[in-house]
Amino acid sequence: MKHLITTALVVLGTLGAQAKDYWLDLKGNVGPGKGKKIVLISGDEEYRSEESMPMLAKILSHRHGFDCTVLFSWSKDGEYIDPNHKSGIRGWEQMNDADLIIVGTRMRDISEEDAAQMTNYLNAGKPVIGFRTATHGFRGKKTFGETITYNDWGLKILGEKWVNHHGKHKVEGARAVIEKGQEKHPILNSVKDIFGPSDVYGVKHLTEKNTVLLRGAVTTTMAPDSPNVEGKKNDPMMPLAWLHSYTAPNGTTTGTSFCTTMGASVDFLSEDLRRLLVNASYSLTGLEVLDQADVTYVDPFYPSFYGFWKGEHAKEWARRKMQVEDFAKPATEAFPEPPGTPAWPHRPKKGE
Repeated sequence: MKHLITTALVVLGTLGAQAKDYWLDLKGNVGPGKGKKIVLISGDEEYRSEESMPMLAKILSHRHGFDCTVLFSWSKDGEYIDPNHKSGIRGWEQMNDADLIIVGTRMRDISEEDAAQMTNYLNAGKPVIGFRTATHGFRGKKTFGETITYNDWGLKILGEKWVNHHGKHKVEGARAVIEKGQEKHPILNSVKDIFGPSDVYGVKHLTEKNTVLLRGAVTTTMAPDSPNVEGKKNDPMMPLAWLHSYTAPNGTTTGTSFCTTMGASVDFLSEDLRRLLVNASYSLTGLEVLDQADVTYVDPFYPSFYGFWKGEHAKEWARRKMQVEDFAKPATEAFPEPPGTPAWPHRPKKGE
């Protein structure tokens, strides 16, 4: 085991944080989540979960008392964080004593040893939260246990797999609409206004056994004040957030998951999207959901826009050589934008 890195986070007080070489550990402050552990699993090439997961972990630990551990995808040699390395996530054993996992992976191909950690977690019937690409969070014919292939993890555990981009990618946005009859669901406490520049995903495999909480209205542009698209595209609107009951790989144990198809790092500029995830964390760990959870940032958050770093541009990760401490300490500015990033002037800048 490599040495520990200790980093102090100071925002309106001191947030103690300890990070191992390959994952970020944040000890919970006083709060309802005290004594419960959440493992947040980043690892996607497109939607910058390596940016959003530490931000969410800081809110959950500092504002609500949960112990949080963030896992990252690393380069083949383990020298720097590399979201493009599909087999690079380290620290799966941190799930052993977790009360909840939050998954933001995309098409990961993990080892059988690491898959066994996920299998054991699911066989215990523990809860899962997935966002955006978690519906296709793993890829391949290898299995969790003997019954759930990597390809089917999203469908079996979250209730949906990759279908399509229902909205126009990098052109149209997504606005959440509360499902009729679910207005008083505790996960929606004080959730009123969610908008994100990531498009609405197609969803077609949910059944009457799923509880849809939000639907996604496709908007004409990625501007937060853009109107909803008229016509068939929003009739009916696609599910945007739902609860699902899964059957574990052992074929007998059941558990509960919550999924939203929003979740690009820039989507989390929405206060109520952050609140949705915090509320779901309370609900799935058996805690009473707060009337209005505090989801203000612990550190400045300057998310970069979504997109791929590929081809010659894939060298970006080796150039940055990001380490755990880069996400433990307060951000000072946004990371560079991937090629093909559209103009989107709706983010805070340093000093604002």
